[in-house]
Amino acid sequence: MNILPIHPEIEEYLRKHQLVKKFEKQSKFFEKDTTHPSLEVEVLEPRHLKIYSFRVDKKYRAIFVFIRRNTIEIIDVNNHYQ
Repeated sequence: MNILPIHPEIEEYLRKHQLVKKFEKQSKFFEKDTTHPSLEVEVLEPRHLKIYSFRVDKKYRAIFVFIRRNTIEIIDVNNHYQ
């Protein structure tokens, strides 16, 4: 799986919340195996929009969409509980 480069605003959010290393680790798992248990990949509601997320840590998730069959774009990283 390929992940497009993330937007500078998302990079800043990761730095601000001290998530850079966690994000990099989870991104590597995602690139190798999208079914890795620590990712907890899920499709978000409403399902017909085909927006997905994977876990960065227990509190934060990366929101993504498929650009092509094996390529995704991270469109947001956010606090899963807000």
